[in-house]
Amino acid sequence: MIDRYGSDVLSSDPHRTGRFAHRQTTRDQPADLGLVVEDVESGWVGAVTAVEKSGGMHVVVLEDRHGRRRSFPLGAGFWVDGQPVRLVPPARKVAPRGPVTAGGRRLTASGSIAVDTSRARVARASRIWVEGRHDAELVERVWGDDLRVEGVVVELLEGVDNLAAVLADFRPGPTRRAGVLVDHLVAGSKESRLVREALASLGRAAQHVKVLGHPYVDVWQAVRPERVGLAAWPQVPRGTDIKVGTLAALGWPHADQADVARGWKRILGTVRSYKDLSPALLGRMEELIDFVTEVPE
Repeated sequence: MIDRYGSDVLSSDPHRTGRFAHRQTTRDQPADLGLVVEDVESGWVGAVTAVEKSGGMHVVVLEDRHGRRRSFPLGAGFWVDGQPVRLVPPARKVAPRGPVTAGGRRLTASGSIAVDTSRARVARASRIWVEGRHDAELVERVWGDDLRVEGVVVELLEGVDNLAAVLADFRPGPTRRAGVLVDHLVAGSKESRLVREALASLGRAAQHVKVLGHPYVDVWQAVRPERVGLAAWPQVPRGTDIKVGTLAALGWPHADQADVARGWKRILGTVRSYKDLSPALLGRMEELIDFVTEVPE
């Protein structure tokens, strides 16, 4: 009699043969910034913009091509490039050790002497605000070590239009200073008008606020253009999104928000230290850090 089933029932995986052969194995996928993901249940497709903790669990924030955002619990139930994945927190990146001085001391990315044995201090009451997420990521890249040692928290304005409301809510004072970094802060710009109005609304409390800016329409241009192989950043026509126009000039994908996220990640990856940034940003940021840390506690 022929044994149709064989002598070892564990010798093969029935889920990988016959009518089950088409089924795909779910793999773990780190939720790295810029990764394009589809939530299977809702059909939402977007690029990863953040992984956060909410209600005791990790969630991933996805931004679609229209700039809308939704949060989903990390785990199974996603597709990447047509393959089922289980989203897991991204690997924690260890910042590369900076250059060493003649005396053997390590320097941070901002050029200051690193305090290797110092723990991050309790956050100061004073704060620094930047306009958006890309600004914050660039500041973290270069000044992150310094800010942790000083206990300075960087927060997002989500646009200079929110400046007056943010400052009113913050209530600056002698031991509670506010430093603000603004894009395109040049004479006659919308940004300069909004800054004047916001400071005027504070009255005497305005003396505890310092708003500085760089001349660039977007913080991308504060990165030295030679880091991405350009002699100068392109002149993007008025009416064209600065990020989309920049990516187009570079010959990089620029069809949707996912392309923009990947493009910024690529630019940010070229920044190794303060030497890769324009002095127009460096001086302003250093001045803001000094302003919020020179406060009696």
